[in-house]
Amino acid sequence: NFSIMKQARGAAKTTIKFKNLKRGTTIENTYRSGEKFETAQIDRKPSVYTYEDESGNCFFMDSESFEEVMVEFKAIEDQKKWIVEGMECDLVFFKGEVIEVLAPSPYVYEVVETEPNVKGNTSQGYTKPAVLDCGATVTVPGFVEQGASIKVDTNKGEYMERV
Repeated sequence: NFSIMKQARGAAKTTIKFKNLKRGTTIENTYRSGEKFETAQIDRKPSVYTYEDESGNCFFMDSESFEEVMVEFKAIEDQKKWIVEGMECDLVFFKGEVIEVLAPSPYVYEVVETEPNVKGNTSQGYTKPAVLDCGATVTVPGFVEQGASIKVDTNKGEYMERV
């Protein structure tokens, strides 16, 4: 995020918000126009989720080199509820370390548990919670039944449509 302030005299100043990729904190700095700084080198690699060990670390297989990559829980905690075994995700690397796991969005899940449909509730915009096969819970329209496949936006955690 950035903003530019032009002044009547002197050079323009740019205010930039930076996010620390390892800690997740943000800072705001002001720079004179023309000032240069180094950009972070970030790599994304497609990888397949294989399993989770007892300490919460997750293991992925690199789709290109077939090497196993261990990801600490703190790098995956926001996305963990959307990831199922065999799912292809993007691992974000910074200086050789995984800093974030990106689940595919949108993705199709099966509804494993939800309230039964009550006749007459479908026309008034009735919604209800539904537990998906990945373990996450989303709010779905009243007409969605147990066993149905639905498309979910994993970034927002919202129901999109029936499949």
